[in-house]
Amino acid sequence: MLSMTTDYSGMTHWSPEPYLKRIAEAGFSHVHWCHQWNTDFVYAKPEIAQIDRWLKQYGLKLLDLHASHGVEKKYMSVFEYERLAGVELVKNRLDMTARLGGGVIILHITYSPAQDRHEDLSMEQLRRSLDTLEPYARKRRVRIAIENGTFPRIVELFADYGPGFLGLCYDSGHGNALGGGSGLDHLDRWKERLISLHLHDNDGTADQHKPPFTGTVDWPRLARIIAFSSYDQCVSMESNMNVYPLKDEAAFLALCFENGMRFQRMIEQERAGRTRA
Repeated sequence: MLSMTTDYSGMTHWSPEPYLKRIAEAGFSHVHWCHQWNTDFVYAKPEIAQIDRWLKQYGLKLLDLHASHGVEKKYMSVFEYERLAGVELVKNRLDMTARLGGGVIILHITYSPAQDRHEDLSMEQLRRSLDTLEPYARKRRVRIAIENGTFPRIVELFADYGPGFLGLCYDSGHGNALGGGSGLDHLDRWKERLISLHLHDNDGTADQHKPPFTGTVDWPRLARIIAFSSYDQCVSMESNMNVYPLKDEAAFLALCFENGMRFQRMIEQERAGRTRA
């Protein structure tokens, strides 16, 4: 089993059907839904039903979904009407994920320029949003994963919300390029809260979303940590061909599939070694 992001081409708008078809043709079994991940777009019931038909048509399953922080609908906004609108947007993604059979949505801790001066207030607003979302998510059996980037703030949230509701999404690109490349140290400490993966590579200077094994991410160490973590789903990639020299979609997807399977085997070998030990 292997998962690919739906926006691998860089296109996050318009119909996802052509990309789902190509993902399936490349051999992937699951998708990480990343269309409309940073917009105010609200999926209506007919649109969700059509996506469900496409997934079935191409033999794909939804692994997880990147929920939207929105442009004007922001679950961390210091402006209350924006925060409430953001909560409604996240509820829409929770409904969509439950309807399509996924188990996790991913959120960012994100500050706008207006919020940078009010970081503590923004975190307070985030907690208010999570307090509202927790019973809604639990009822739908969908958990929320906070994507890495600000680990001290994530740890604060872990102290307030249990693993049955809130977990960690580890983005290998963020972990390699942000915070001096200390992401794997943080992941190792909090691996029992790992419930989602965004796997891609970079050269350590920027978040480049290259295929695995084409940059400087320490993939052997990451495989060991995942093998000993709470994560029990398939390898999930968030690579993007817009920032990679290979521009042919079929060739790009083939490379991602090959490298994803290579990483999956590394994890399986680590798990096998753990069992023998």
